Amino acid sequence: MKTFRRIALFLLVAMMPACATTTTTSSEWEGQSEWVRYGTVTNVREVIQRREGNPAGGALAGAIIGSILGGGRGPGALVGAAGGAAVGAAASSGSSERRSYEVWVRFQDGGYQAFVYASYPPFRPGDPVALTPHGLYHA
Repeated sequence: MKTFRRIALFLLVAMMPACATTTTTSSEWEGQSEWVRYGTVTNVREVIQRREGNPAGGALAGAIIGSILGGGRGPGALVGAAGGAAVGAAASSGSSERRSYEVWVRFQDGGYQAFVYASYPPFRPGDPVALTPHGLYHA
């Protein structure tokens, strides 16, 4: 019976990626000493990160694990599979969405950089900007 439980635990961990999909994008920049860099906003891009559940994948994983934990044979396996499928489908349903905005700036020194904002940014394409150690501002 312990072997079945170990196999069930392994399958649960192995099948978790089938239950939901997450997409992430990131940007990185380093801090600088006291200075000002002038540039122009070239474009603003909205980035949407979605997480969507997969109830069918969760139900399948739950049914397999529930069947194994239910004894692997007979009525216990059927009850375990049905319960596992219900729990797996519920656990992997739902979705979420996160929006961020990238402000792309072409600097007078030839550099090009993106700045990420969690809400709609105060800049539009064509805006003159100044970058300081304290952030990006209208010039």
